[in-house]
This record gives sequence, structure tokens and C-alpha cells, in this order.
Amino acid sequence: MIRIENLSKNYGHVQAVKSISFSLGDKEIVGFLGANGAGKSTTLKMITGYLTPTAGNVIVDGKNIIDDSLDIQKQIGYLPELNPLYSEMKVYEYLKFHAEIREIPEEEFKKALQRVVQDCGLQGVVHRTVGNCSKGYKQRIGLAAAMIHDPKILVLDEPVTGLDPNQIVEIRHLIKKLGKEKLVLMSSHILQEIQATVDRIIIIHNGEIVADGTSDELITDAKGMTKLSLEIQGADENEIQDMKAVIPSINITSVQKNDNSILVSIEYANTGDCRKDVFEYAVNNNWTILEMTASKRNLEDIFRNLTQDGDMTHA
Repeated sequence: MIRIENLSKNYGHVQAVKSISFSLGDKEIVGFLGANGAGKSTTLKMITGYLTPTAGNVIVDGKNIIDDSLDIQKQIGYLPELNPLYSEMKVYEYLKFHAEIREIPEEEFKKALQRVVQDCGLQGVVHRTVGNCSKGYKQRIGLAAAMIHDPKILVLDEPVTGLDPNQIVEIRHLIKKLGKEKLVLMSSHILQEIQATVDRIIIIHNGEIVADGTSDELITDAKGMTKLSLEIQGADENEIQDMKAVIPSINITSVQKNDNSILVSIEYANTGDCRKDVFEYAVNNNWTILEMTASKRNLEDIFRNLTQDGDMTHA
């Protein structure tokens, strides 16, 4: 549905987005991850036509953002990071205002209003003033405004920023529901929320795409490792290092004395499980294992490794 081709954006001498390319399919929920200043918002604004690319193009159903921006914008609903609400309006008036901007005829507005009120759970606040609504409801109102023209594509920039845990869960469920009918592209720097909501993750760093896939694929592609922490009695440091020769699939990353025991950190690939081998080696050498704890590398580890250097001045 959307094809991004060598898309770039410069702010003077600063390259905010550097010739990125990727494709997005129908009924897909895609998370766009990156640290502050990585190029997330700039990319989303180019996709929605709010910013003109320095180079490259956005193709939506065969139309390009350079020549057909108005036609493409009719297919897109956009919720920017700073939700542009008019606090003095009633919710009904605000949604009607957006419908008029979208040139939705009066006779069609009632059906459109019923649809977005139902989808976004706004039944209890339709006649309330926007300024008197909670932050969670304000996000729902902004989302309803982005959906009033029933777009095929929803672009959401940091949709859960500033929400409390209950409100985040509500918006997450709403996004998942919408993803069954539309293409949803949402940016965030909240890793847990992205992982809980989306089907696919694209990570951008310093204006470049550095990863693209499901969370499991990203962990596997990044050679995800399991970390094994042990506390052992009855062994010295040299004997523990000898374990590597017998179990070559492990990597002993640290060995530290701790009173009457030794703390050992081991890493091994997620594709295997070395705990049995380590346990049997300890038994054969008359060691006592006081503790053995395994923890797999997660998306947060991958994200940090991919985005730990450099900084940008534009989002």
C-alpha cells in the first residue's frame, strides 16, 4: 500500500533522514521506533505530505507524494505528536469541523460521527467541551478526528505519550482493533508499548533504517543471547575458565569472588540451551550451584545496541 523510496530530508546542512526505503502493507500495524531526534516525526510528516522531501518519494497505491499529495492525504488519517485540539469546542463541534475540512457532506457526517464515536469510545463525551476531557479522551478525540473521513491508512505519532497505564492499555486495544481494518503506522520511543501493540518494528537511528522485522526476528537477527548467572561454591576462578574447553558453545563473560562463593556470568546463543551441560559439568567437578538464573536478551537490549551512538537536533 505504501512504498518509501530513497526518502531524504535536510534541514540546512543537517541530514535528518538519509535515503531510507521500506514498504508497508494493508491491515498491518507497524511500529516506528527511534530515540528522540532519530528522524521519526520527520519521516511521518513526509509520508503524510506535511513536509516536502529533499529527495526520494512516497508512493501510495501507485500515486506519489510529489505530484498527488492531496489525493494521498485523502487516504491518510494523521494524529501528530502534539494533538491539535480546540479546547473551547464541544467534541461534536470539533469532529464536525474536521468533517467540513474533509468536505464530508452533511448527510454523510451523521454516519461518520456515529462510526468514530463507536470506534473510539467517545459515547460519554460527545457533548462535553474538549478542554474538560481527560488526556486519554483527548487522544481518542484526536484519533476520531483523524478517522472521520474513514481513511485506509492511519499515521500516529507518539499516540500514548503522557497517558497513564490504564489509558495506554485503552489506546493499545483501540489501535489493535483498527489494525484489523487499516494500515496503522505508529511511532514511539516506549519499547514495551510498541512490542505489545504492533506486528512489525522498524528502527530508525540518525536518519537511517537500522532494523526491520518482528520483535522475534530482530532479536534473532541481532544474534540474541541468553545470559546465565550462577553462584558456585567449591571451585576456583581457573577451574571455571576451564569449563569453556568442555562446553564450547558458552562464553564466560565474568568471574568474580563473593565471600565463600564465586559469581559467574555466561552467555550463549538463544538457538540452544546450555544449562544442562553447565549443571552436569558442575556435578562432575563436585561444585555446588547455589543459584542459576537465565535471562534472554530482549528488544530493549537490541534497541540500545542499535541506537547508542550519535545524536540529532531534529525529530
